[in-house]
Amino acid sequence: MSQENVKTVDKERPVKRDEMSKWQWTWKEMKKNKTAYFMLAPFFILFIVFTVLPVFLSIILSLTDFNMLQVPGWEGLDNYTRLFLEDEIFMLAVQNTLIFALITGPVSYILSLLVAWFVNELPPKIRAVVTLIFYAPSISGQVYLIWKTLFSSDAYGWANATLMDLGLITDPILWFEDANYVMPLCIVVALWTSLGTAFLSFIAGFQTVDRSMYEAAAVDGIKNRWQELWYITLPTMRPQMMFGAVLAITNSFGFGSVVDALCGFPSVDYAAHTIMHHLNDYGGSRYEIGYSSAIAVVLFIIMFGSNILVKKALSKVGE
Repeated sequence: MSQENVKTVDKERPVKRDEMSKWQWTWKEMKKNKTAYFMLAPFFILFIVFTVLPVFLSIILSLTDFNMLQVPGWEGLDNYTRLFLEDEIFMLAVQNTLIFALITGPVSYILSLLVAWFVNELPPKIRAVVTLIFYAPSISGQVYLIWKTLFSSDAYGWANATLMDLGLITDPILWFEDANYVMPLCIVVALWTSLGTAFLSFIAGFQTVDRSMYEAAAVDGIKNRWQELWYITLPTMRPQMMFGAVLAITNSFGFGSVVDALCGFPSVDYAAHTIMHHLNDYGGSRYEIGYSSAIAVVLFIIMFGSNILVKKALSKVGE
């Protein structure tokens, strides 16, 4: 074969992945899928402007003394030193947030998954009605009125009236004004309203599972519904499970609205004071933007780390 023919063959031969650098291969794939990237460009632009840039801006502002009126002054790590060594309310907020997140996060996630599994087994028409019943509390704007009426602090509240009729108490309990009851009640309300978007995504995920996989699994030795759920259903639903996990983490660490609606701000003796409350206090009321940015960075790191741990845990489902 002549030298010219060899060169022609070399030009026509597709370049293999291992013959290219990482950036060369990435650029080649981007050019090949340029239409898809063009369609995704609006989302990427909005994501960078309203998510990525604010995160970096918060990190920078957390190292300054900024009050929205004057030019930021460089503080270095002073805000973080003050946060962890001098701010006792912040440490209490971290404790309350972790307690709330460790209870409501996993419980609401598992509850959404199990209820969605149950609803998926119902006939289509009944499934639609039951889905609406479970989903309604999460979208109702007046959902907290029910709980405030149920646990009203006077003798006419349903809980107090029932307990007094049974002779268990003689005086009404100040449910949302007593530090011993504030956190448990807020956790209960948060769980009651937790069947939201993640619940719907789980139902959609159950609908996408190929039924023929269950028949094949039965031949391979799957004996009951729990084994079907663990080895077939859940691995197939990994995208929906990850989406639901992100929502559960976000909701569990940002549950300030529940406390505000039930207990006001601040809650009695800071019994349900969270990192979100602390952030809103310094950022929205006191306008200490540098200090509030430090609080936001700490919250971001906690949530980011939680997402990594959950992702690793979900990767082991079905093994």
